[in-house]
Amino acid sequence: MITGKDLIGWGYKPGPWFAGAIAAANAALAKGENEAAVRQAVAHLAPAIRPVQKLRAPNELAYTRNIFAENEDEIANLAGVDAHMRELMRIPTVVAGAVMPDAMPAGSAPGTIPVGGVIAADNAIHPGMHSPDICCSMAVTFFPQDTKANTLLDAIMSLGHFGGGGRPADGRFRPSDSVMASFEANPFLRQLADQAVEHAQTSGDGNHFMFVGRSADTGQLALVSHHGSRGPGAGLYKRGMETAARMTAEISPETPRHNAWIPFDTPEGAAYWDALQVIRQWTKENHFAQHDRFAKAVGAKRLHRFWNEHNFVFRRSDGLFYHGKGATPAWDDFAEDSSGLTLIPLNMAEPVLIARGSDNPNALGFAPHGAGRNFSRMQYLKRHAEKTSKQMIAEQTEGLDVRFFSGIPDLSELPLAYKNAETVRRQISEFGLADVVDEIRPIGCVMAGDWQHDAPWRRKRAARALEIE
Repeated sequence: MITGKDLIGWGYKPGPWFAGAIAAANAALAKGENEAAVRQAVAHLAPAIRPVQKLRAPNELAYTRNIFAENEDEIANLAGVDAHMRELMRIPTVVAGAVMPDAMPAGSAPGTIPVGGVIAADNAIHPGMHSPDICCSMAVTFFPQDTKANTLLDAIMSLGHFGGGGRPADGRFRPSDSVMASFEANPFLRQLADQAVEHAQTSGDGNHFMFVGRSADTGQLALVSHHGSRGPGAGLYKRGMETAARMTAEISPETPRHNAWIPFDTPEGAAYWDALQVIRQWTKENHFAQHDRFAKAVGAKRLHRFWNEHNFVFRRSDGLFYHGKGATPAWDDFAEDSSGLTLIPLNMAEPVLIARGSDNPNALGFAPHGAGRNFSRMQYLKRHAEKTSKQMIAEQTEGLDVRFFSGIPDLSELPLAYKNAETVRRQISEFGLADVVDEIRPIGCVMAGDWQHDAPWRRKRAARALEIE
């Protein structure tokens, strides 16, 4: 009888494929096959031995910039972006890279893909390049001109859910049967099915929002939402990173963990790719289920809608896997449900742009997902430390109905915390990334606000600051 010890003795490394190989070997034995034939049966099932892949030499592979710096803050920001991109281009699977106008560093580990970064990889899905907030995305629903903006904002405040965690057990919503069945069928998602229910119809925190405005072209009222895949996406990211780290350790030990990958031509790669598509569908449903609930509450008739994602992985006809971190696809047929349009928010006081992508090869076919930042949230707050919250909000959101779900403003989400909207908009045009066809002019928005203002970690940090003083 053949056992796992025999396979190890023959030089194979243990793995999930052992069970099938042992069964095939013993089936061959039962037929009276000799040892050579038994070994051949095992060899047919053994994973391909992949050559070790080393990092490229520095600056061996270039990337394209679709951004330029106009002041000291932008110069410092772009220098940080460039430092990460130079390291990122050394990863052996990477074949091309690009940077969008909203680019900003998104981590301290060298080679962390920046916001506004795009990477094309060969036969590889890099979980670290789509980030934990998988399929962070934009969606819009349009309503008749006479729909009341303030009543829609009231409905969002009363029926929405912003901040950490999911909905309480007595107030949850079940996603579609097809999505739930897909969770149960996928090995990466099976243990996350409960979170798919718990986090349904929630909007998250940070820069996620519900924005209400009017189309400059038609006057229709529009509800725009920005959020990602919440708990299920974070769980998939964790599992994907663990799998990628394990697989990359064998085939490219020089590659840092945050840039590890899952080879697509493996069972794990196929399963992870399928899991990403399920998370995409969950997130799309989550956007529009919330829109429909708010609209029903105010009796608003839906006219039309579309959506587009960023923080995701896309596969083009060239077979490469395009990782957009804070970058959105700008070609018509990137997905079956693509409208050919993309939403680009700038900040809560500026219009959300409706653009048609230009599939610019210098940008690998992508456009920016928003305005980005030139400095951290903490740096922004320090620059305005002499002002009160009321002063900052009044100065930056005059005439707008801006609401914070937690009741406590998050000042780091105010307009001046972001890049200059006109600069980003101009660079979109100058680099030929997309054509603006309409804009949704702001009336008001809802964000989570500073829902962690009294969190234990915040109190501990304040106590340490007092000790230092």
